[in-house]
Amino acid sequence: MANFLRKLVENDRKELKRLDKIANQVESFASEMEALTDEALQAKTEEFKTRYQNGETLDQLLPEAFAVVREASKRVLGLYPYHVQLMGGVVLHDGNIPEMKTGEGKTLTATMPVYLNAIAGEGVHVVTVNEYLASRDATEMGVLYNFLGLSVGLNLNSMGPEEKREAYASDITYSTNNELGFDYLRDNMVVYKEQMVQRPLNYAIVDEVDSILIDEARTPLIISGQAEKSAELYTRADFFVKSLKAEEDYLIDVPSKTIALTEEGISKAEKVFKIENLYDLSHVALTHHIDQSLRANYIMIRDVDYVVQEGEVLIVDQFTGRIMSGRRYSDGLHQAIEAKEMVDIENESKTMATITFQNFFRMYKKLSGMTGTAKTEQEEFREIYNIQVVEIPTNKPIIRDDKADLLYPTIESKFRAVAEDVAERHHNGQPVLVGTVAVETSELMASLLTQKGIPHQVLNAKNHFKEAEIIKHAGESGAVTIATNMAGRGTDIKLGEGVIEAGGLAVIGTERHESRRIDNQLRGRSGRQGDPGVTQFYLSLEDELMRRFGSERIQAMLERFKLAEEDAIIQSKMISKQVESAQKRVEGNNYDTRKNILEYDDVMREQREIMYGQRLEIIMAEGSLKNVTLPMIERTITRVVEENTQQPTTSEWNLAGIVDFAKAALVHEDTISALDLEGKTAEEMVAYLMTRAEEVYQNKEEALNGSEQVLEFEKVVILRVVDSKWTDHIDTMDHLRQGIGLRAYAQNNPLVEYQAEGFKLFDEMIAAIDYDVTRTLMKAEIRQNLEREQVAKGNPVNPIEGDEPVAAAKKPKKHEPKIGRNDPCPCGSGKKYKNCHGKEA
Repeated sequence: MANFLRKLVENDRKELKRLDKIANQVESFASEMEALTDEALQAKTEEFKTRYQNGETLDQLLPEAFAVVREASKRVLGLYPYHVQLMGGVVLHDGNIPEMKTGEGKTLTATMPVYLNAIAGEGVHVVTVNEYLASRDATEMGVLYNFLGLSVGLNLNSMGPEEKREAYASDITYSTNNELGFDYLRDNMVVYKEQMVQRPLNYAIVDEVDSILIDEARTPLIISGQAEKSAELYTRADFFVKSLKAEEDYLIDVPSKTIALTEEGISKAEKVFKIENLYDLSHVALTHHIDQSLRANYIMIRDVDYVVQEGEVLIVDQFTGRIMSGRRYSDGLHQAIEAKEMVDIENESKTMATITFQNFFRMYKKLSGMTGTAKTEQEEFREIYNIQVVEIPTNKPIIRDDKADLLYPTIESKFRAVAEDVAERHHNGQPVLVGTVAVETSELMASLLTQKGIPHQVLNAKNHFKEAEIIKHAGESGAVTIATNMAGRGTDIKLGEGVIEAGGLAVIGTERHESRRIDNQLRGRSGRQGDPGVTQFYLSLEDELMRRFGSERIQAMLERFKLAEEDAIIQSKMISKQVESAQKRVEGNNYDTRKNILEYDDVMREQREIMYGQRLEIIMAEGSLKNVTLPMIERTITRVVEENTQQPTTSEWNLAGIVDFAKAALVHEDTISALDLEGKTAEEMVAYLMTRAEEVYQNKEEALNGSEQVLEFEKVVILRVVDSKWTDHIDTMDHLRQGIGLRAYAQNNPLVEYQAEGFKLFDEMIAAIDYDVTRTLMKAEIRQNLEREQVAKGNPVNPIEGDEPVAAAKKPKKHEPKIGRNDPCPCGSGKKYKNCHGKEA
């Protein structure tokens, strides 16, 4: 262990020596840059761009480029980066984290690597925790970048696509982490390439990097949508399907559990729903509902596949026979079964797209970040993000007095002591920042100070603009500010007149946070740039951290204190060590949790990258998508033939199943029979069916004038199917993950099980996409005026009566069972039939 620590220290020294050398190189250009006129200094940007395009690397340009920014900063902002800031800038450019204490000028430090990397022309993102800081930094630092000829964009939640596109097209873009992530997800849901706002993710500098990449790592970004609003359409599809006759209107292939309408069934559907072509692209929702209703009524068996209990459809695990609580069939099948069983049809909110910050930020070509507190989490940064943490020395020595913790027997006695301490410091003109772990404790503290008549401000991070204003005045003489530990990050507390003589800013912590890093952040509010200051933590034996992780020795001490006075104080090094030990354990637990989440999310990451990559190819494609669609058709045919020819002898092969598939998804049912397949090997059947499919495809291409219409037709079909199946798959994977932990009881590794089942479900989704694209391409009636926006997003025109909403459709007059006057209305309103659509009868 000692050797390991010695190695770490030696590595740090070696790295600081390297950084010091580069910073000296930057400073060697100081007099040269100072001699330049403003115009000559500004002309350096174009010179650097030309040199970069001619083969010089950013590393080679670094000393001179940093020197240019340094000189420009002095002229424009009146600030001249220190030697240690140059060192921090090099660390950022390297794609690492410089740990720089509060008040060391991280914002100015970032200007140098931001400028250097912007020269490449691929975009630089500066990421902040809230929109106030993004706006502030874009405005203040934007003056510098504009002086040097670079464009600066600000990306806000309130902006429209055009404004966002312009912000992302800038050389430097300021944004919050949330907005970057959501824009990425939205970009992968568009149907036209012109609707995308982001460029490829190039280089990001994340301010308060520990807050974004560690504290928020467990919270995924999710875009949700209403899964299915058309409860009425499920009911209508169910009524229609129940009127059909086996063999005549639909065919079931028992081995593969597939079902499809015959030509007679299709004609009936078109008649009942008053449409000309069931497989027209504008009727994809109706086709989907009928398909699922067929499966629900004739393939899914009550008390075998599912049970109905207390008006709820519950899935039965086919392997264990147990009820799978909380699980629902995806792709609308569950709603179709609910319609079949005449129970309430649930509208679910469905996850359309999701990503964790861990996986989003790992997609950048280069990632770096800034914070005053990263060293305690350096293992996580290295393991998860491949980023090193480098501790940068302070410009001036820290003279802040970090006092030993004070421990009280009860919470009440602790807060009384805090209030006394605050009152005394306030009367002496010393500003005080009181840090609390939770909003409730900040309110308790506020009430105690109010009782003592001490004026104070309470900051709970609900309003970022107000927060920055309060923090700005928190260093004035006698100011008292109560804040949660995280409040005011990114804003310096500057000391007012006479405060240095009063001892500087006093930071009082009312409780230890479960992370040492958060405590260090609170301490760091005081003693910036060599200012005086003092920090003091007040603890009690009843604090959550002490109760959860206090050792038996602490508990024994608690017993002894029951006999002592209530306001007795414990001062012991053993206590501080115990607290730190407890914090390390919590940090370890939290890291394990985040790592575990990442391991699960990595399964989705691989699948997401495949889907988004292929989706982007389709959107960007020009000419034809035959190279995508024909392989889909061939894979579908191959799967069906393989499923039906697995028996050892040809006489046992299920040729009828293959013919049923061909009729349902490839060709007109009058043009194929089992005779066409007899005597052929499996490979010959695939080749024959592929030839037939290509003929149909060729005819459809000829029906459209020009390759643009063919391409648009292919894009409409593929995007509609891909988006529908992918969102269903995300939903299914979410349900799988929620229940996978139970596999541990069977001595199985839940993660391994999740990976295996996840890939199996992904393969099934790809097969389903292939089949749906095949059937739609082969059966759809092609129109000249395709509406990609409407169809691809799953919002086709009404399947019953043109453009009116589904709810406004009149009830069909044929093929429906008679509805009793007191039965629930099939429209899904929840009213009795006689009080709803029965009035029209």
